[in-house]
Amino acid sequence: MAADEEFRKNDDPTVWRYARAKRAHVVIDAAAYFELMQEAMLRARQRIFLVGWDFDSRIRMPGGRRWWNLPDKDRFPARLGAFFVWLTKRNPAMQIRLLKWNFGAIRYLFRGTMIVDLIRWIFNKGIIFKFDSAHPLGCSHHQKLVIIDDCFAVCGGIDMTSDRWDTPDHIHEDSRRRRPNRTAYGPWHDITMMLEGEAARALGQLGRRRWRQAGGKPMKPCAPQAESPWPERLAAEFRDVEVGIARTRAAYRDIVEVREVEALFLAQIARARRFIYAENQYFASRTIAEAIAVRLMEPDPPEIVLIMPLTADGWLEQTAMDGARSRLLHAIGERDHAGRFRVFVPRTSGGTPIYVHAKLMIIDDEIVRVGSSNMNNRSMGLDTEADVFIDAARPGNDHAAPAIARLRRRLLAEHCGISEEALDALLAEHGSMAAAIAAVRSEGKYLEPFCLRPLTDAEKALADNALFDPETPGEFFEPIRRRKGLFRRGGILRRPG
Repeated sequence: MAADEEFRKNDDPTVWRYARAKRAHVVIDAAAYFELMQEAMLRARQRIFLVGWDFDSRIRMPGGRRWWNLPDKDRFPARLGAFFVWLTKRNPAMQIRLLKWNFGAIRYLFRGTMIVDLIRWIFNKGIIFKFDSAHPLGCSHHQKLVIIDDCFAVCGGIDMTSDRWDTPDHIHEDSRRRRPNRTAYGPWHDITMMLEGEAARALGQLGRRRWRQAGGKPMKPCAPQAESPWPERLAAEFRDVEVGIARTRAAYRDIVEVREVEALFLAQIARARRFIYAENQYFASRTIAEAIAVRLMEPDPPEIVLIMPLTADGWLEQTAMDGARSRLLHAIGERDHAGRFRVFVPRTSGGTPIYVHAKLMIIDDEIVRVGSSNMNNRSMGLDTEADVFIDAARPGNDHAAPAIARLRRRLLAEHCGISEEALDALLAEHGSMAAAIAAVRSEGKYLEPFCLRPLTDAEKALADNALFDPETPGEFFEPIRRRKGLFRRGGILRRPG
């Protein structure tokens, strides 16, 4: 629609817009993220706006200061729902807006003590909670954004919900990994990016637009302010950089389809000269698989290393994604003549698989991309997604390359259970990420090569027909016999036989 076209600021199909960030930082794992977000929210002056796939008011924010050691006027509760109420009491002008995907809304309302928080919020004029159902049937609202005062924002893969908290150590059987009901959950790896300045204002505009599309009353931008919610303890790894923002959105009523995330994946994969390092929850997109296969068929292909969970989280996701992953990896392997494509699963020191929920890609230590989009069909065209990236080849961004390189080494060292110095030595000795990983000798965490297992006929059928991971909303209702199957017609990867 015309209003949405005014919302765009360029003709590039791979990006919604570029905006400068005074500071930017990639946060690894939710233990650090929750602490930093608590500090940022304590520094908020006008509005805290959360946009997410899930949200749980029962989680406890492990801030750096114990509330009982503070003066009475500065004491704050650890539980997130009560913390929001406290913030509005401390500052009556504070606005808190929460937008969550509407899936399981009724059950969500009765999730433990959350109904108590929701009732308290109803009677608090500063807090408005809303479910987002502005999408076609079968699609989801999957963006994970936080915008504070329109000058600080977060975009990535971490929702403020349960089962997310963990440290980069991913300690085997860590007793601190507990749900609100005190049951344990397994190790969890995740990533998000914090931004300050014009890029945060752009994400604020994106969030306000989504709020209105979901039926909320229009929100005005926050007034300019000198103070920044940026956490004081956080030394930004990027300063004065241009940030790109890409989206996915299905067509719905008068809302036009957006496939910037998909176009950006294809452009960035095609651009790689030396390597692609990626972490992702899923690998089920035929479009991305074809783009990778094209690169691997070149005489001198780039090295591609993908860090993934052993299996998807939940039986439906396992049914939909694991089979498709195996089918695509088998097909790619047949075209990987140089042995340059490797998939690894991170494990704790005790051998427990670490669940990878991160959505990150680093190319040639020149591009870093973080967001909500998975490498599956849904993220290419069905679900609402938002990714941000820093490209050191863009004008004025050349100073970002060393920080991107350090981030890749830090992540690899984290997964391998060794120091960054030890990893640097292995990379220098062996010349590739996969060879360095194979040479690691660690008694702690480690990366295990992903082993493909044979699929049953039923799994092959589900993978070939993309029943639970369609490429467009209409394919939910398209008869199976008419679907394109696992591989695109006319593409590099076709159905075998």
